[in-house]
Amino acid sequence: MPRRLIARSESCPLNRPFRISRGVKTAAEVVVVELHEEGRCGAGEAVPYARYGESPASVLAQIESVRSAVESGMTRAALQSALPPGAARNAVDCALWDLEAQLTRRSVADLAGIVVPSEIITAVTISLDTPERMAGAAAGLTAAPLLKVKVDASEALAQLCAVRAAAPTARLIVDPNESWSPALLERLLSDITALGADLERIARRYQAVNIKLDKAGGLTEALAMRASAEALGLTIMVGCMVCTSLAIAPALLLMDGVRFADLDGPWWLARDRDNGVRISDGRLYPSALWGIPR
Repeated sequence: MPRRLIARSESCPLNRPFRISRGVKTAAEVVVVELHEEGRCGAGEAVPYARYGESPASVLAQIESVRSAVESGMTRAALQSALPPGAARNAVDCALWDLEAQLTRRSVADLAGIVVPSEIITAVTISLDTPERMAGAAAGLTAAPLLKVKVDASEALAQLCAVRAAAPTARLIVDPNESWSPALLERLLSDITALGADLERIARRYQAVNIKLDKAGGLTEALAMRASAEALGLTIMVGCMVCTSLAIAPALLLMDGVRFADLDGPWWLARDRDNGVRISDGRLYPSALWGIPR
C-alpha cells in the first residue's frame, strides 16, 4: 500500500490568555501531518510562527509542495534540503520519525540511540500581565522549581519583584521577547541579579542556545544542532511554542544532558490530546502519544 499524506490545521483553545510583549493569543494554531503506510500511521505537529512570516495556510502550502515526494518514499535526509527550516519541515520530519517507529516496531528513542528521562523539570510560564496578576499566577506554582517570566519594557522590575515575592524559591528565566534595549538591560541588571536571575554573564555574551523544533525544522536537524552546541560547550535549552503534546513528545528526545527545558506548551490548553504528557508542579512526565509503537 503506497504512503499517504494527510495535512490539516487545528485551533486548540487555551484555558486562559497567553500574553507576551508582542501580543496575546487565546488558541494554539497548529498544523498536523499524518503519514499512513502499511496500515500504520505516523504523526507530527508544528506551530506556524507569524514572527517568521508563517501562517497555517503557508505551512500547509509548503507541505503540499513536497506531497508527491513524501508519498513516493522521501527520506528524512532528503527532506532537509527539500524544505527550509520551519514549521512545515518540522511536522513532516516528526511524522516520518513516528512512521518509522510504527513500521519497525521500535521507539524513536531506540532508533536515534537516545534515552528519554522519566521526569523532566520544565519551566512553567508566567504570562505577561499586571504585577499583581503575575504574582497571583506565581502563587499557584510555588512547588514548581523553574518559572519563565514574560515581561515587557514598561513594568519589568515590578513584574519580576512580584513573581519573586510570590515564588521565593523558584529559579527564574526572564523573557522580554525582544521588548528590551541594551540600555534598559544595563539599568535593570543589578536589581534583576539580586532577584536570582542569571543575567550578568548573558549581558557580556551569549553562552546558551535555545533549540525549538519549529525553528530548527524538525527533530533531525534539532539533534544535529544539539550535537554541535555540545561540541562548542554551549549551555542548551529546549523550548517550544504553545502547542499540544504531539509537538512536545519529539522535543523530549533532545533532553538527555540538557540543562533547561521549557516545554509547558500543553499546560496552557483547555484540552490536550488524549494520552498527552503530564505536567505537575513544574515536572513533565512523557507519554506514549508519539514515537512509540502503537
